[in-house]
Amino acid sequence: GSDGGRQLKIYPVSVLETCQSLVHQEGLPKLPVPPLKQTCEGYLAALEPIVSAEELDHTRQLVGEFLNGGVGERLQKGLERRARKTENWLSEWWMQSAYLDCRMPVAVYTSPGVVLPRMHFQDRQGQMRFAAKLIAGVLDFKKKIDSETLPVEYLSGKPLCMDQYYQILSSCRIPGPKRDTVVNYAIGKISSTHITVVHNFQFFVLDVYNSDGTPLTVDQLHMQLEKIWNSSLQTNKEPIGILTSQHRNTWGKAYNNLIKDKTNKESVRAIQKSIFTVCLDAPMPRVSDEKYQSRVAAQMLHGGGARWNSGNRWFDKTLQFIVGEDGTCGLVYEHAPAEGPPIVFLIDYVRIEMVRSPMVPLAMPQKLRFNITPEVKRDIEKAKQNMNIMVHDLDVKVLMFSHFGKNVPKKHQLSPDAFVQMALQLAYYRMYDTCCSTYESASLRMFKYGRTDVIRVTTVDSLNFVQAMQDPAKQVGERVLLLQKATQTHKNNTYNAIHGQAVDRHLLGLKMLSIEDLTSMPEIFMDTSFAVAQHYNLSTSQVGSKTDCVMCFGPMVPDGYGVCYNPMEEHINVAITAFNSCEETNAARFAQAVEGALLDMRALLEDAAATAQQ
Repeated sequence: GSDGGRQLKIYPVSVLETCQSLVHQEGLPKLPVPPLKQTCEGYLAALEPIVSAEELDHTRQLVGEFLNGGVGERLQKGLERRARKTENWLSEWWMQSAYLDCRMPVAVYTSPGVVLPRMHFQDRQGQMRFAAKLIAGVLDFKKKIDSETLPVEYLSGKPLCMDQYYQILSSCRIPGPKRDTVVNYAIGKISSTHITVVHNFQFFVLDVYNSDGTPLTVDQLHMQLEKIWNSSLQTNKEPIGILTSQHRNTWGKAYNNLIKDKTNKESVRAIQKSIFTVCLDAPMPRVSDEKYQSRVAAQMLHGGGARWNSGNRWFDKTLQFIVGEDGTCGLVYEHAPAEGPPIVFLIDYVRIEMVRSPMVPLAMPQKLRFNITPEVKRDIEKAKQNMNIMVHDLDVKVLMFSHFGKNVPKKHQLSPDAFVQMALQLAYYRMYDTCCSTYESASLRMFKYGRTDVIRVTTVDSLNFVQAMQDPAKQVGERVLLLQKATQTHKNNTYNAIHGQAVDRHLLGLKMLSIEDLTSMPEIFMDTSFAVAQHYNLSTSQVGSKTDCVMCFGPMVPDGYGVCYNPMEEHINVAITAFNSCEETNAARFAQAVEGALLDMRALLEDAAATAQQ
């Protein structure tokens, strides 16, 4: 239970290990390696609705050879050996291949943003007050992590791995010439006691603990933020932070160039070591209420461009809270160390409460100095140009779907997640007259150090359902049966994925192993079907939260959509992104199609229910 934390003070230190959040950690099961035959069958099933019959036949042959010709068996044995020898056979490979080896900018391409409900302040006073409360709330959360008293999360009665909570604070990504690394300063003897605050592109170190180790109160934090604000009024500063938004190789070179200078190196180190970053943003151009959510989602993803707030970031920092002078707030996080749910859990936790307290004079927060050499200046100019291109290319539409929420699918005994996913399939099919490879992330946190696997949403059953919806000859009863079947299949696939029995990470493991063994790459990975399967035109994620927020992320492929949704009881928040450089995609049109699909699916269920009652 979660009340154990209260009497914590009386325990001797040695007993701290047995506190809640890590008490289950040791007992968590290891991520299994699924049976090879099962994965091969699952792979072929996933291909059936997305590749042509000829391609499928060809792939069936290759899969047969892989399965029976000894190559698959050998790799499978190697993977099983790795699973015995490591805590998690996948997590290291996954972090490398999905994030650290990836050379695209982290802004837009991998870092998700979260839009929090609009706050009612419109001036710097409100901004400072809110930021102070936010910082205090996160520090309170940190205390729970540090004392290991965070209540363990459960999924259908099983404890989940809490390790990601220990990765999101005091950590930072560091660019390298070919591959990045993540450093975590929370682990070790001397943990960080400061956060970074950035305002008008100027970075400050703000110590958030008193000399006796107690966190600063909201009032003290407010006072310190005032000092920071007042000493960063000049707006003509070089936006050094914009360098972090570049392509990783470009940033890697600029980084090495930047830290040649001793002052710069110390300043960069201070940012990397900080517990988290708070970005005090300048107000953005006003838009209508209808466009407001979409604009803020874009601001969370990239800052709005070089002349707005894109330089007011350090994109490599794992956690950055964004508080705008105009009441906009949210966060952006670097994806390598953690998934969305722990981040959202933190947001739900930081319920803001005020405490008044006596005032102790505090030292002025230290402003970080940067020496801008002509070379660094050139790098900044290049980064500004590239950021502005990226800003113009990202198409963002937030759909606040208000007609119904989880209540409708639940009333009809359907899984809300499967229901929303079928609506996305229907919307896509209506727009493009075909279905596509669709990624939905599934949490593997039932296993030690588990991250994610893929629920492949497009199935033969989902295809049958969307085709029936478009076929005027099909009766209501038949459509409903197909919807029920498709959602049930989705539910089964979800169950398999969270229990470590999905297809994609297993295939990745076999592929990584064949690369490590330096044997020739198995044919199945060189096949066009494999490329089609990995080209996710729809990249989706359900990130549920108690707070009425919406998370957003960029598309996985140049001609795709990124779709993140938070189904609440009576409404659904959906953020959709696409690239303007792609002629075929359009976030607003897709949002409209999703809205239409959800409404038509409700109508279908209600027609069927009405007919049944007659």
